[in-house]
Amino acid sequence: MILGLRTTIYKVSDLNSAKTWYTKAFETEPYFDKPYYAGFNIGGYELGLLPEESPPSSKTDHVTAYWGVQDIEKEYERLLELGAGENEKPVNVGGEIVTASVLDPWNNVIGLLYNPEFRLPDPGTQ
Repeated sequence: MILGLRTTIYKVSDLNSAKTWYTKAFETEPYFDKPYYAGFNIGGYELGLLPEESPPSSKTDHVTAYWGVQDIEKEYERLLELGAGENEKPVNVGGEIVTASVLDPWNNVIGLLYNPEFRLPDPGTQ
């Protein structure tokens, strides 16, 4: 039985720089910080940074993890100001739901989601 999302991993060529950038971007310090992995607790979910052994020729955006936000325009602009690149500008995808995505300095896709209907599951069911 699949229990739900637990961890999103971003591979980076410079772990120390990535830790600094992600600390600013997600406004939290890593709770686990080793030379082989940095882990952040983001609203009860794991954001992990792994050093790339050899940089890939390209990264894919076929799968995107979306991080929930209260104000998608503000967060999108804030990440761009921190050095993220534009990927997908905020767009309404139905009802009040808005998605966007940026590229971190290592070309990983970071999805942003405003969805006022989403509710976290009861912790007792996970």
